[in-house]
Amino acid sequence: MPERKYFTLEQANRTLPLVKRVVRDLVNEYALWKERMRRYEMLSATGSTEETEEQRATRRDAQEVAERISGYVEELSAVGCLLKGFDDGLIDFYGKRHGDDVFWCWKLGESRITHWHELNAGLAGRRPLDSESSEDQT
Repeated sequence: MPERKYFTLEQANRTLPLVKRVVRDLVNEYALWKERMRRYEMLSATGSTEETEEQRATRRDAQEVAERISGYVEELSAVGCLLKGFDDGLIDFYGKRHGDDVFWCWKLGESRITHWHELNAGLAGRRPLDSESSEDQT
């Protein structure tokens, strides 16, 4: 398992110009992949065991989109952040708050990181940052 990269809130916010571009592309590609998969499933609902040329083309197209998505996920991993949501572009960065490990939490459409949550809390445990949280970040 790769070593965790910890970000101060400032460091995480500085990555956002790149992260935003990658996540925007990833979310768009994911929507395209889901559409291709729905199309393939619809074409495959005929009950035939033989794959038609249209099915093969749709499957190949979905695989190409999936490979691009995988590349975006790798880019985000190289930055040190974690993709937590394909549909909404949810990203977490490891950080420290009052000496405890937390995630700085960002979602596509937000201009900066304004929330955090405990490692096991997920999106439902998302809390707004307060002035105190910016004092203790490593």
